Amino acid sequence: MAKTILIRILFLLLISSYTQVQSTEEGFVSINISDKGLDFVKELLINGVVSSLIPLQLPQIEKSVQIPVVGKVRMVLSNITLYRVNVSSSIVKPGDTGIAIVASGATANLSMDWKYTYSTWLIPIAVSDKGSASVLVEGLDVGLTLGLKNQRGTLNLTLLECGCYVRDICIKLKGGASWLYQGLLDAFEGNIASAVEDAVSKKIREGVMKLDSALQSLPKEVPIDNVAALNVTFVNDPVLSNSSVDLEINGLFSAKGEIIASNHRHKNLRASVSSKDPDNMIGISLHENVLNSALLVYFNADLMHWIVDKIPDQALLNTARWRYVVPQLYKLYPNDDLKLNISVSSPPIIKVENEGIHGTVHSDVTLDVLDTGDVIPVVCI
Repeated sequence: MAKTILIRILFLLLISSYTQVQSTEEGFVSINISDKGLDFVKELLINGVVSSLIPLQLPQIEKSVQIPVVGKVRMVLSNITLYRVNVSSSIVKPGDTGIAIVASGATANLSMDWKYTYSTWLIPIAVSDKGSASVLVEGLDVGLTLGLKNQRGTLNLTLLECGCYVRDICIKLKGGASWLYQGLLDAFEGNIASAVEDAVSKKIREGVMKLDSALQSLPKEVPIDNVAALNVTFVNDPVLSNSSVDLEINGLFSAKGEIIASNHRHKNLRASVSSKDPDNMIGISLHENVLNSALLVYFNADLMHWIVDKIPDQALLNTARWRYVVPQLYKLYPNDDLKLNISVSSPPIIKVENEGIHGTVHSDVTLDVLDTGDVIPVVCI
């Protein structure tokens, strides 16, 4: 579930590339993920890794150790299970080479079974015992650095660095002789720490690979309806600063099925409409070409044509209401219904400027008379 949520969130935050539209400029949408947004994604990543870790079965460990007085003892730890991880502190820091995530001071709990066997010259038969134990791992530090690149219109996520370090282990035995505790601690402390470190690092690598695969499989277009689609391919590589990540998506509308990802680098255009606030997780900048591309698609689909034959005061759409204003109309078509035929004659244009947003729409408005089944245009504006 955590991975699915993360993928969806990452899908909403990241997207972009090139669309073939009838325009000499290339519009796009810029997305700025602030430190608050990065912190939110970091928490999802950590929760996703923790969820994938639990429960985690570690390999069996066997060792022979020399115990004073007792002699050589063969010890076996089995059914070693990591069943709880608690991350108390973590940070995320973007930089020139990638996004670093560090979790420090975490703890982990493990359960396991133990068994030992030994024999001495005093006791010619083998002596054995077994029981269970709980393990507390303290001071678990994990660090990783993620790289983000644009690869044919999608985000490519790579694990640049990954490390895990265990500072201390506490073992609590259930049963066993008094000498067993120190023997287990001396024999297996390093092995248990290494097993935890290797398991955590392996899960992180697997998680990053799965997340990258999911990002690669994201669609390059998002259908809006049965006419238009939004190009959500990435343009250029993400820009990493010390407190944010900037992404660019193509963001242009096109007729469904016409979106093509490009390998070319695109010239950055100044975004005209923006919504950025230091308190927000995400800031969005929208170029006017995005709006104009949407208008162009719907214009080409012949969807900017409306017939108005129903209004709140329906009597206005009858020649009888206009008999004293336009008597000639009533004389020619007495008590006939009217309708307005509104058509946009060319693609509307939107201009975004510092003082506001301006739109230009060229349209034809025709007043039609419905006379015994015929539609007769009488006025054209």
